Amino acid sequence: GMAMIWVLGVLLGLCVIVIAGGMMLRAGGGLSRFEGDVDPQGWESFGNPDGPSPEHRAVEISIKSMRPEIEGLSHGGMMQFARKFMADVSRGKEFDCEFVPVEANGVPCEWVLAPGADPDRRVLYLHGGAFFAGSPEGHRTATSHFSRAIKASVLSVDYRLIPENQRREGIEDCKTAYRWILGNGPQGEGAPEHLFVGGDSAGGNLSLVISNWTRDEGLRKPDAVVALSPLTDSTYSAPSLDSNMETDTMLGPLFGKLAKVPRFLLAWLYLYENRIKPNNPQVSPLMADLSDLPPTLVQVSESEMLYDDARRFVNKARAAGSPVRLQSWPGLVHVWQWYCSEVPEADDAWDKVSEFIESVERQERSPTSG
Repeated sequence: GMAMIWVLGVLLGLCVIVIAGGMMLRAGGGLSRFEGDVDPQGWESFGNPDGPSPEHRAVEISIKSMRPEIEGLSHGGMMQFARKFMADVSRGKEFDCEFVPVEANGVPCEWVLAPGADPDRRVLYLHGGAFFAGSPEGHRTATSHFSRAIKASVLSVDYRLIPENQRREGIEDCKTAYRWILGNGPQGEGAPEHLFVGGDSAGGNLSLVISNWTRDEGLRKPDAVVALSPLTDSTYSAPSLDSNMETDTMLGPLFGKLAKVPRFLLAWLYLYENRIKPNNPQVSPLMADLSDLPPTLVQVSESEMLYDDARRFVNKARAAGSPVRLQSWPGLVHVWQWYCSEVPEADDAWDKVSEFIESVERQERSPTSG
């Protein structure tokens, strides 16, 4: 009997350690106060009274049609599916851009140059794909549109992906590429006159991480940052991960199963897979000090699982005095900006990106700034 009690005691002790440890891995310092709507000065919502456009509905229907294919997949199968899906987004499309492969201090990248792109206006672009999928080629719809929209030379980074590489190595590649673009353009050496950082989803996460890092390193900060539907919190504590699971056409089926796992166990799983604590600001930019950031625009759909990742980041950054803004659209799929030239809401979002960059540059030029 005593042995049994002892075994139960040990098991109970282990449970307590696992749960407490998981909670410590997720501790992030009172984020609930940053939940809810952003103050009206820093937030615009662009809904269509009739709901999303017919073109957007068609995209949603095509994503929903893949559901039966996804349902039975293993973790590895899901990864292969996502990699293929993202590689195919730009396949067979016509682009009026030049794509020039380049090595940024050993990191493979490509310059994306729309006609008239200014070599001294540069964008470091970090693609999405949940850190395990995506590529510069697959993201050409977005990068070519970005280049055209703001007449800039876009450097799209082919950072190392998990699980073949460690999560830190992917982050390292983005930092290396940032240091490189500070001294190199599409026509050779030289500092950029204007420098922006942008990315979607996982790349939105990396963009915000890089932005925080430039400030901490004392490097030249980007003039502006654009994060599309970014993951900001790798502890997965945002309420919308659960509340928007049903309405998120893209991420719901892919990550719905994960959401059923207790969060403290997910934290251990994350640490095991990524060799980095989920609350480390290198993977959860929301956990960083968010003061003294460059002008930053975050775009998100109000019906996606990452809605609160966006809102909480913007609320916390604004509370710290940083010029960070949120733009949201009801009812759209995660990173609808990919579907530019197909879906009016995507073109609208890119127009808003251009307007944001223009307003930042107007402020830079005005004698009252600084």
